[in-house]
Amino acid sequence: MNRLYNLDYLRGLAAFGIMIYHYLIWTVDEFSADTFMGRFGIYGVSIFYVLSGLTLYHVYGNRMNPSKQEVILFFKKRIFRIFPLLWLVTIVAIILFKKSPNLYDLLLNLTGLFGFIKWDKYFSPGVWSIGNELVFYVFFPFFILFIKKFKPFMLALTIFLLGCYLYFAFVKLNPQLTLSQQWKNYLNPLNQVFLFLGGFLIGFFFHQTKIKNTIIFALTILAFTAFTFYPASGNTINLVTGTNRLVFTFFCFLICFCFYKLTFKFPTFIHQPLTILGETSYSVYLLHPIVWILTGYANGVFSKYNFHAPARLMLSVFLTLIISYYVYQYFEKYFIKLGQTNKSNPAELPLYKS
Repeated sequence: MNRLYNLDYLRGLAAFGIMIYHYLIWTVDEFSADTFMGRFGIYGVSIFYVLSGLTLYHVYGNRMNPSKQEVILFFKKRIFRIFPLLWLVTIVAIILFKKSPNLYDLLLNLTGLFGFIKWDKYFSPGVWSIGNELVFYVFFPFFILFIKKFKPFMLALTIFLLGCYLYFAFVKLNPQLTLSQQWKNYLNPLNQVFLFLGGFLIGFFFHQTKIKNTIIFALTILAFTAFTFYPASGNTINLVTGTNRLVFTFFCFLICFCFYKLTFKFPTFIHQPLTILGETSYSVYLLHPIVWILTGYANGVFSKYNFHAPARLMLSVFLTLIISYYVYQYFEKYFIKLGQTNKSNPAELPLYKS
């Protein structure tokens, strides 16, 4: 199995883009649905979900047997990959916000159960998506089991999850209200899991498909152009309701498919930074709100320097990238290794750390 470097690129760029999106809305204001950043702020996380399903299929699709032992090993690796940084960010966020947390909500966050029970109760921006991801991991062994042994069940499950997706897009979410007014409904894992399933199915149907890079490049340009200029305006609720939800979902699937099938490798001076950004994407995603709070405190403590908004933004980006690199190298990787069951077996190595 080869490492999918191009998916590293996309994951890193998505994390970087979401960081920039948050820093801009916290500095300036919300973006509308007709702006690229308004669209990326919504669908950047969707790309994460598609990539997660795709890369998990790439790693486990051929070698994971739907047995009790294999499922336990899968969840062991997921726990060591996800929870240490989630715990760290949750605790630091509680300290920085200086608020006593509801103990029940804290317990749900530390156990990861908030994604199943109270998906809108989290302590740091962005953590909601990790709760969703933990729910998706419960679906994953069933995807493997059904796709290998009970394909009619897989078809039924796919239709059910697509139905949930359509229900939220056309019924549950009201286009007459803002997205922030319906944030809890939007965060519902049943409104997101079809994206994860879509990535899984892309891996299943196209893992042996080979397409010329020229065609993939053309499709990539087409996908990003359509994503940017497709007519949608107003509040970002218009991006996640009605037909627009299906159109932008297709764009996300197409973008991930293109990076999946792209065999082009950038020159080292581009490849190396993008690979590092991909490897540190989990830290970038979870730590950037923490860094933003810290630069705000610094601005207050060192008020005589009076950081202007652009200066704070650039400082926050720089610190996020540096801190994330070291957190990945000396914190995340330590726990990743603890989660490996057999260091001598290459199949056990985290080829792509979703």
